[in-house]
Amino acid sequence: MRLHVPIRLRWSDLDAYAHVNNAEMLRLLEEARIQAFWADDEPAALALGTTPGASTAVLDGRPGAATLTLIARLEIEYLAPIPYLRAPIDIQLWIGKLGGASLDVCYEVWSPVGQEPPQLFARASTTIVLVDAVTERPRKINDVERSAWTPYVEPGLTFTRK
Repeated sequence: MRLHVPIRLRWSDLDAYAHVNNAEMLRLLEEARIQAFWADDEPAALALGTTPGASTAVLDGRPGAATLTLIARLEIEYLAPIPYLRAPIDIQLWIGKLGGASLDVCYEVWSPVGQEPPQLFARASTTIVLVDAVTERPRKINDVERSAWTPYVEPGLTFTRK
């Protein structure tokens, strides 16, 4: 099962070639990841370990949170340039690997939902390590996080263009 996160493009995402700049692509992936995994600021949602309609949003990303989410690795494969699109692009996310203190988040960046034919623009994978903010050491994925993310585990990406 995959999460579908709609992300709107901004004019500032484009470069001189009139398509999304490669560095901005990383920001788009980050934005999708935050929407998918960070709980909102509502104390009730944080206490439940979820936000309304987002069963995977179990991390507290606010300043002063007990856990930091650090990117240990990133790989991206650009398949086609993304032009400016008025409708949000569809970033699909899933967990390629759920380890002890880390997880591999996989992404496919698609054209807006309903656009025919659908176009795959990029594929990416990030390894995220959960780190205790006080000790600055990796910490184990807890039961709430594991149960929220396990339904989204499927095979990771195999990049084709090496």
